[in-house]
Amino acid sequence: MSTISKEHSDRLYWLGRYTERSFTTLKALDKMFDKMIGKSHVYKEYLDYFGLSDTYSDSKDFIRSFLYDENNPNSAAYSLERAYDNGIVLREEISTSALSFLQMAKDTLKRSESSSNTRFSLLPLEDILYGFWGSVNEHIYDDEIRNIIYIGKTVERLDLYIRMKYPYESVKKEYVRLLKNLRRVPKDTPYRYSTKQLSELEEIMGSQQDYENGSGRAAGALAHLFETTEVFV
Repeated sequence: MSTISKEHSDRLYWLGRYTERSFTTLKALDKMFDKMIGKSHVYKEYLDYFGLSDTYSDSKDFIRSFLYDENNPNSAAYSLERAYDNGIVLREEISTSALSFLQMAKDTLKRSESSSNTRFSLLPLEDILYGFWGSVNEHIYDDEIRNIIYIGKTVERLDLYIRMKYPYESVKKEYVRLLKNLRRVPKDTPYRYSTKQLSELEEIMGSQQDYENGSGRAAGALAHLFETTEVFV
């Protein structure tokens, strides 16, 4: 019988989601640096992916907000802070070592804000976040705990890939990874996914044409795959 409470299951899930969100956001912004040189409002395509309005004065203002503004729920800083908040509560489940990588990631991002070379100063962040996932694998012995975190990670990456219109093959790989993670969850876990939403997702991901015709529905099904609240994040 599972010993993980529903509250901690939610926290594990959102720990995975927010850590992955910060990572994928950083990768997406890094790709935009070259595109923004000498150009104005070229970042609007990125905002359109998420249905956001362009309220920024220029590219620098956009980058500052999406990297460092903890009040911007779409920023890397916001996601890292929420991941760390969950990690603090889950210290015993995920280990102090894993939590230290999240603190290191926060500190590195904060220092980069005052750097004269933002892109260069952000380079260590990728390895730090990989270090977090390595620590999760090394120090968590409970399969259910590890799998819930990884389900959150995979759901988030799949959601972002769909929204940012990644190629079908890239999206399909993450979808297959999600299915594998779902199959690894012990049957007695209190954390259940919606079979109806999963069936909807399976239908849409059946072929490239089905996906292209139903990517919006895919994002919707993914959003309701786990009916969790964010009261703990």
